[in-house]
Amino acid sequence: MKTLREDKLAKIVIDLEELKKKKLDESFLAMFGHWVKNIVGRMFGDTGIPVSVKGNPSDVRAFAQAVGGEARYIQTAKDYGLDDPRTYMSKATLERAVHDFETKTGIKWPFK
Repeated sequence: MKTLREDKLAKIVIDLEELKKKKLDESFLAMFGHWVKNIVGRMFGDTGIPVSVKGNPSDVRAFAQAVGGEARYIQTAKDYGLDDPRTYMSKATLERAVHDFETKTGIKWPFK
């Protein structure tokens, strides 16, 4: 059941095949970064995430792993601090997921 607040959230639709065709410039990266920031931010909130990711299954899986890696890294850093070994491990896992996403899709990840 959707709450009133969820109904008002704009659905994010990310079509990875279309993004591959676009020229990767600064405005594109800003837009893509905004989408990913919203998705990760909503993962920490109490609302659903109205998002749809389209593309071939391998690309979608790589995107999901990179977004999940961002969320896990942020949570680990919040829970244990930046100098904790668990945070370093989480950061390394995130970097592998981002590299995999960029290699599979040719799309630059908006955060480094």
